[in-house]
Amino acid sequence: MNQTSVSNYDWNSSLYQEKHAFVWKYGENLLQILNPQPNERILDLGCGTGQLTAKIAGGAEVIGIDSAPEMIEQARQNYPQLKFQVADAKNFHLSQPLDAVFSNAVLHWIPQADNVINSISKSLKINGRFIAEFGGKGNVESIIKALYNALENIGVKNAPNLNLWYFPSIGEYALKLEKQGFEVTYSYLFSRSTLLQDKDAGLANWIKMFCGNFFQGLSEEQKIMVIQDVEKQLKPKLYQEGNWFADYKRIQIKAIKIG
Repeated sequence: MNQTSVSNYDWNSSLYQEKHAFVWKYGENLLQILNPQPNERILDLGCGTGQLTAKIAGGAEVIGIDSAPEMIEQARQNYPQLKFQVADAKNFHLSQPLDAVFSNAVLHWIPQADNVINSISKSLKINGRFIAEFGGKGNVESIIKALYNALENIGVKNAPNLNLWYFPSIGEYALKLEKQGFEVTYSYLFSRSTLLQDKDAGLANWIKMFCGNFFQGLSEEQKIMVIQDVEKQLKPKLYQEGNWFADYKRIQIKAIKIG
């Protein structure tokens, strides 16, 4: 897999906030697992435009970090009363230890999982908790296969090498956590067919938002051809009653730092 990660992906914060609100809305149930308590110090790792950071901040002291400056800029505009800063999940440092690290829909963008876990471990108190949801094994499998086919149809031979995503199994990720002093107390892999906004334009918007890495070096005409090809391939499977759906598979995990 290409070792480029979310830290240098070209994010469109307006498109993210306006057309992909499901990203943070689906993360709301993860807050029940986090269960933030008054006066706790909590990090929202990969905070995006800040909606879940704000929900955590009901009584806890929360800080949001994201590697994309455009996301942090939008988060600060949305919630000027909260703390946000640009930082890399693979190598971040905070001045005081944390009670919890929370992360929604971020870790599948960072193949260097061991570096991320190491940074999280260093930031947590003993018995501090790590709660996360991210793409798991088989996530958007139909869309990825269709993209590979569409790119091959226009002569792109290295499509798999353009894939930035990291979709581990529960066993693989739990082992990584255990090797760095965590005890995994909850893990769950599940399918979540996800409605994409904007009716007929839903899949095209999703591809434009999250698949820019696949279009490196292509002309605008070629990009349109690829998207139309993907739509044609997936319409029988992912298009229902005027709406597009993404074939998500997600991991939810809770781990406690014990060493």
